Amino acid sequence: MTTFPAPRIETFQRHGRTYASTGSPWEPRVGYARAVRTGDVIAVSGTVGILPDGRYPESAADQTRRAFQLALAAVEALGGRRTDVVRTRMFVTDIARFEEVGAVHGELFSDVRPAATMVEVTKLVDAAAVIEIELDAVVVPGA
Repeated sequence: MTTFPAPRIETFQRHGRTYASTGSPWEPRVGYARAVRTGDVIAVSGTVGILPDGRYPESAADQTRRAFQLALAAVEALGGRRTDVVRTRMFVTDIARFEEVGAVHGELFSDVRPAATMVEVTKLVDAAAVIEIELDAVVVPGA
């Protein structure tokens, strides 16, 4: 299995919420955060599998792994865990690759079994990206 550099996540507070940022130049330009925690709920924005140098892994599986790595790092930075994930959404540019993408989802979540959606989209923000994921987590105190 491919390993990727650990994401650098910064957190900050504003408006009674805690935010996580991966340092993407798009975050301030578009006006969003990688993830937001309010109370026990963490919502992670659409995340592609981009590497620190701006490239994308070649396979859909590795792009999926990287996107989930970034999203889950944001969840952890906000005090959550992988096991707190209750919903995932996967937007793929080629639904014929559903088994490749789904296998990675299964590696990560077979014991958690969140509600999951996978849909095909025409394209993503970068032509090299083949998947974008979102996820939601509910932090269970003391679990």
